Amino acid sequence: MSSPRVVSLIASATEWVAALGATEWLVGRSHECDYPADVVALPACSAAKFDVHGDSRQIDDRVKAVLQDATSVYRVDRTQLETLQPTVVITQTQCEVCAVSLKDVEAAVCDWATSRPQVVACEPNALADVWADGRRIAAALGIPEAGERVITSLQQRLQSVNRSCQLLGQPSPRVACVEWLEPLMAAGNWIPELVELVGGVSLFGEAGKHSPWMTWEALVAADPDAIIALPCGFDLPRTSSEMHWLTQRPDWTELRAVRSGRVYVTDGNAYFNRPGPRLVESAEMLAEMLYPGHFDYGHRGSAWRPVCK
Repeated sequence: MSSPRVVSLIASATEWVAALGATEWLVGRSHECDYPADVVALPACSAAKFDVHGDSRQIDDRVKAVLQDATSVYRVDRTQLETLQPTVVITQTQCEVCAVSLKDVEAAVCDWATSRPQVVACEPNALADVWADGRRIAAALGIPEAGERVITSLQQRLQSVNRSCQLLGQPSPRVACVEWLEPLMAAGNWIPELVELVGGVSLFGEAGKHSPWMTWEALVAADPDAIIALPCGFDLPRTSSEMHWLTQRPDWTELRAVRSGRVYVTDGNAYFNRPGPRLVESAEMLAEMLYPGHFDYGHRGSAWRPVCK
C-alpha cells in the first residue's frame, strides 16, 4: 500500500504531520507553513488575497474589505493541487482569517476527474479540539497509534507545567492577552485555558469562544497584573514594532502591569496562535513570563521578551 500524499493548508496541521513522524508524506503546503524549516521547500498551494505587509490597522482594514465580497481572505491554487495529486488535504473551519477555509478546498477539488482526496477539516476552538484535530489527522494518515503517543506526551508536558505552577502557591495573576493591537482584540479559544493552566486568570477572552474585540477603556478599567501581546500572524520583531499602538495610549504608564514591568511581547505566529503541538511551548512561556525567576524553559529572548518601561 502506497504512502499518503498530503497537502496541508494550515500551519498547525503541518506541525501535527511533522510531530507524527510523517513529514516525508507532505507534498504541498500553505503559504504560511514554515515549521519545521524543511517544509518551506514544498510547493505552496495557497496565497493571501490582500497585501500582508503593513501595520495592524492597515491589515485589519484590508481583511475587512476582502471579507465584504468573499468568505475567505485566501485563495487555493487549484492547478497546483491537481498537479500534486494529494490523497489527503488538510484545512480548517475555525476562522476565515486564519487559513484557507473548508469551502475553498471543497470547491477546488469537487470537479477533479482523476481523484478525490480525503479532505480533513480541523476545528480548534478549545484545547480539547486541538487534541481531537491531532487524532483526526493521525487517523487520516493511517497512523492513529502515533497520534495517541504524541498527544499523551504533549499532555504530560502540560500537566508537568501545571503542577510546577501550583507548587509555587502564588496568587493568581490577572492577565490580559492581546491578540490584535489596532483595533484591540483579546485572545479567546485555547489561550484562556493555557493561562488558567499556569495558574493565571484570563481577562476578556473566553475559553472555546472566538477572540472578542475590546476597548482601551475596558483594558484600563481592568488594570491587569500582566499584559501579553501575541498578535495573530506576527513574529517577535514585528510584534515589538507594533507596540506603539499600546504604549502611546493615554494612561499607559499608569497601568499596573506597566508600572511593575510585566508587559511582554511574543512570537504569536509560531506559538500562541497556532493550535498544534507547540501550544505546550506556549504554556511554558506563560510560566516564564508570569513567574519570573522560577521557570526557565529556554524561550526568553527567542520567543518572548519583556517590554521596557
